[in-house]
Amino acid sequence: MPEPGYRNLYHSGELEKRAEKAYEILKDCVLCPHHCHVDRTKDELGYCRTGNDIKVASYGPHFGEETPLVGLRGSGTIFFSQCNLRCVFCQNYDISHLGEGEEVTVKELAEIMLFLQKRGCHNINFVTPSHMIHALLAATLEACETGLKVPLVYNSGGYDDVNALKLLDGVIDIYMPDIKYADEKVALNYSRIPKYFTIVKKAIKEMHRQVGDLKIENKIAVKGLIIRHLILPEDLAGTREIMEFISKEISPDSYINIMEQYYPAYKASEYEPLNRRITGDEYDKALEIAREAGLRRFEL
Repeated sequence: MPEPGYRNLYHSGELEKRAEKAYEILKDCVLCPHHCHVDRTKDELGYCRTGNDIKVASYGPHFGEETPLVGLRGSGTIFFSQCNLRCVFCQNYDISHLGEGEEVTVKELAEIMLFLQKRGCHNINFVTPSHMIHALLAATLEACETGLKVPLVYNSGGYDDVNALKLLDGVIDIYMPDIKYADEKVALNYSRIPKYFTIVKKAIKEMHRQVGDLKIENKIAVKGLIIRHLILPEDLAGTREIMEFISKEISPDSYINIMEQYYPAYKASEYEPLNRRITGDEYDKALEIAREAGLRRFEL
């Protein structure tokens, strides 16, 4: 397995500069597309409701992620508390909405990363990191000093700022964003986020520019883009438009996980048609749409 790019950035001093720049942005926060312009270093709270502290909800080897991430020893997931989306159907609402978790220092976050590597995890998988890019960079810098060498995964809701993503160029090996909706009114109604598809398309283009299509060696992902798309009842997600975007504007060789596990979690029971699971026919139709769009690499 080739050495991850962040090792070169560490040795050149560039990784330290990136971490410093991210913390500077935190003073007038535009790390995510909400551009709240609050001073998080003084614990002013914006959309993500996160100040200067690093808060981790859980961590450990995860075997429910995509097959090329999990391998035999699992993906080393680190779940950050809070989120820059407000999905009414969030399956992890206790973390993303209620903010459950424990505060850690940069050093402690680095120690978690090294612990997961020592456990044999194939990668370090940062879950919901869009508002925590500063912490991700600083902890990677710290962990490099003690031998971190596995790929890093950026596992987000897709609502990411292009300029912030550029801080991660050469740092992140595998991007794994969601594309939740094609219709921006639907996104606003159910996730409380403006201009979702416009922003997500730009973000995913930047991610793909950095890492390209997914590369797999010995059945394990080493670099590239994985895109997740959760099928919603009555095609609220707008699957056809999303699949055509991926095929035509990203790559027909994009690795796609079309997910069927939707269920009405959190407040979804209050919203029709989100108050029911999807049908087998709805899922089969989504797969058919993806193939019609010319896509050919699917998580099975």
